[in-house]
Amino acid sequence: MTADQPDRTADVETAVDDELLPEIDEGRYLYCIVRAGEGDSLETTGVDGEPVSVVTEDGIGAVVHACDGIYDSADLTQVRRWLVRHQTVVDEAGEAFGTPIPFQFDTILRGDDDGVREWLREEAATLEQALSELAGHWEYRVEVVETDPISDDALCDHDDRLRELASKIDDAEAGTAYLLEKQFDQRLTELRAARRESVTTDLKRRLDEHAREVHALERSPTASLADDVSESADGDGSDGETCCRLTLLAHEDDEGAIGSILDDVAANDGLEVRFTGPWPPYTFAPELGDNDEPTETHTHA
Repeated sequence: MTADQPDRTADVETAVDDELLPEIDEGRYLYCIVRAGEGDSLETTGVDGEPVSVVTEDGIGAVVHACDGIYDSADLTQVRRWLVRHQTVVDEAGEAFGTPIPFQFDTILRGDDDGVREWLREEAATLEQALSELAGHWEYRVEVVETDPISDDALCDHDDRLRELASKIDDAEAGTAYLLEKQFDQRLTELRAARRESVTTDLKRRLDEHAREVHALERSPTASLADDVSESADGDGSDGETCCRLTLLAHEDDEGAIGSILDDVAANDGLEVRFTGPWPPYTFAPELGDNDEPTETHTHA
């Protein structure tokens, strides 16, 4: 198996027009929520080199830094740096405090540390439940890639319909042959799709035995800035055709069992498995607050 870093932030969306950007006199940039007590700290620097602190209330901590506005730039290199730093702080918080509840990039709570404490009190029930349910659980990403796709001839050898069409094409006149070739190509497409579906279904079934949740992702994800960050960190890794991409939430004690299942898949000729993690549970974190909460979330193109 090979490793490539997954997209660990929310997909990057269209930038908000500068004239519509929110004004924030004083705010706190939110990285994640963790189990923490009074006096706990995280010795690291955040986005733009800002000092990071842990604001706590009744055993729950918000990893934050003080800010007076959102992070917006037309310089994509700068935005990439911010994204990577955001991800790094969340990872370090997870190492220090256990499974965090991560926020997406550029989530800001209006107010000072007292405002953060008030928000923690208001959201205490939701945060307590999420931290308890996610304790010891991490997100893992799996991609199965067909590095040596099965040939048309091999598919034809194992499919009666393809052999029948091939025989008819050889004996047909030009017009009829063209239509038969279209049917032949369609049948090839169907068989390849069925093969991918079979790999995905079997793998998901086996992973379900050891993971709390397993979800299929798009085989060809929409390009985003966050994807660019991931690729620059670990290389392209795009050789071959992706059979499936999965994300799963599993307890850290089950990582070995999951790895063994993926080793079995990787033992098949022509298949490569890319397994990454553990990461903070970005995909599985609950949505916090509602439209009345004093938070601002800004994303960039």
